[in-house]
Amino acid sequence: MLKHYNHIIWDWNGTLFNDVHICLDIINNILEKNSYQRLSFDKYREIFTFPVKDYYAAAGVDFNQHPFEIIGKEWADTYEIRRHEMDLFEQVETVLSKVKSHGIKQYILSAYVKKELIDVIEKHGLTGYFEEINGLENVYAHSKLELGLNLVKRLGDAKGSAVLVGDTLHDYEVAMEMGVDCILTASGHQTKERLLEAGVPVFDSINDFVEHLN
Repeated sequence: MLKHYNHIIWDWNGTLFNDVHICLDIINNILEKNSYQRLSFDKYREIFTFPVKDYYAAAGVDFNQHPFEIIGKEWADTYEIRRHEMDLFEQVETVLSKVKSHGIKQYILSAYVKKELIDVIEKHGLTGYFEEINGLENVYAHSKLELGLNLVKRLGDAKGSAVLVGDTLHDYEVAMEMGVDCILTASGHQTKERLLEAGVPVFDSINDFVEHLN
């Protein structure tokens, strides 16, 4: 499947970086503090979406009472404090190493703030695997589509030779806008049932991706 690709474009959060349970815990603490109902793990993965403002609304947040700019910043600030509690999914470095051994160039395309993204990738010793690390400039995670479109322009030969690997339907939508293929993993922020709606290959986990490469 991968032999004809020259480029693999990785999402970070929920694809390579296992932050799902911490993200859920942070939003639940915010919801509870503001007298909203907490989310179950399954409910969280059923409603999570981009832009994240839509997911906050689906969680019941009244922006007239609790403006998104304030509640979103609180979430992001807490995430930064707790990010060192999180780790990579199992086999991530094995996957990156195998892809590299095929001579395929790798990139990060993320809705995470670029400065912090670079820092956490460096912390896990993965920087050398990537040609580029692309992240947003602020904490409100609107969309990474513009970053993706600019990346395609730089690659030049991306259409037909690049695949985006992510964990949400937004990753699929971004891939379609970029004109590249898409593969999704179901161990991240959205359920497998939702991901299957995209009609692209869906792996249960990054471990399955390893087995596919083998």
